[in-house]
Amino acid sequence: MMNRAFRRYSQRALTATKNHLSPNTTHPLPLTQTPHRCLSHQAVCDITDIDLANREWYIIDSTIREGLQFCNAFFDSNEKREIASRISDFGIEYIELLNPSVSQQSFDDIKAIVDMNLKSKILTHVRCNIGDVDRAIATGVDGIDIVIGTSSYLRQFSHGKSIQQIKQMAKEVIEYIQAKDENIEIRFSTEDSFRSDIDDLMDIYSFVSELNISRVGIADTVGIAAPDQVYKLVSQIYQVINHKKCDIEIHLHNDTGCAIANSYMAIKAGAKYIDTCVLGIGERNGIVPLGGFLSRMIPINKQYVQSKYKLKELKNLENYICNHCDIQIPFNNYITGYAAFTHKAGIHAKAVLNNPETYECLDPTDFGLKRYIHIAHELTGWNAIKDRVEQLNLNLSNEEIKQLTEYIKSVASVKKCNLSDVDNILINHQEYLPRALKQ
Repeated sequence: MMNRAFRRYSQRALTATKNHLSPNTTHPLPLTQTPHRCLSHQAVCDITDIDLANREWYIIDSTIREGLQFCNAFFDSNEKREIASRISDFGIEYIELLNPSVSQQSFDDIKAIVDMNLKSKILTHVRCNIGDVDRAIATGVDGIDIVIGTSSYLRQFSHGKSIQQIKQMAKEVIEYIQAKDENIEIRFSTEDSFRSDIDDLMDIYSFVSELNISRVGIADTVGIAAPDQVYKLVSQIYQVINHKKCDIEIHLHNDTGCAIANSYMAIKAGAKYIDTCVLGIGERNGIVPLGGFLSRMIPINKQYVQSKYKLKELKNLENYICNHCDIQIPFNNYITGYAAFTHKAGIHAKAVLNNPETYECLDPTDFGLKRYIHIAHELTGWNAIKDRVEQLNLNLSNEEIKQLTEYIKSVASVKKCNLSDVDNILINHQEYLPRALKQ
């Protein structure tokens, strides 16, 4: 049972940290230092054949379109507007919404979001037919995303059209939109691009890029593509389209875990628009997660990312989606997972206490978060324990701290411990030091 001294010290020490603990972690120690660069050489990670630091790219968030295909997702009209508002406030350039032909409610929801006059441009995702685009135009959206399958699977088992028929349909639909409203942005995308014939793709993309559209779209619909394949295909498409007239957008599913890496390689190869969803929710395993994509791009050009997006709102945005999809932020989620900035091993803890950048490539304070040192375990080191001693304002010599560290390690090697256990030993050191010396 804890004595009064322990309760007094422990309460004071924990007050400063309790608001920053993750739901599943009870013993991290917050640090507030800001990392600084101290490398005196060119690092391997800074060596690249293509400089992306000055490359422009934009995000098309599809949480209220692709995200609704996530098995747990349902957003009512008010929630859709709230999500759109939060995404726009975050700084996302484009928001993609459902096909207005899905239902009258879908049409009404799109129109309501358009009427909000958000900073983000509003897009809707439709099939390649006049009926869909008529409904899309009527909503007043800024852009229309047209899609049609081009792989042999989809041409045989879905719409049954030939490549020449697809080209003719594309031309008719695109020209129809332009005749109705020349200011609407148009993206024409193939579906299941990476299982399509390469010659068919080049034929379609070179053809539609001359029709004065804003973007051509590539879709890894089943998440089968590897980073080198993404780089190769985007590079080839960049060469055949009229890239002075239109840009490249890419939609990447995460079935094989490559979505973020693939988005990076797509930008490297010439793509300018990346589709994301908050937490990556979407059909099956979803698509590129917004936070994960940003975590990849920040080390390349932190200033560019910070100038565009309100990074400190990321966790609030993710929490909102979690609450409405009945899920939790994964422990190892990029940036916002409770383990993302938690350091445990003794060697790591010592270095991070001296300079956090030794074991971090991202700074948690950029996202309004804190880093933690996990000290209640058998891997802990005396430097981490010393830092906790100083936080508790205890007067212990380095030798005593080392002895207590060994005792803490021995206890933690046979039972699970938490921060309160460590604090109890440190605060009541006069009781525990004799035990430590006997080991």
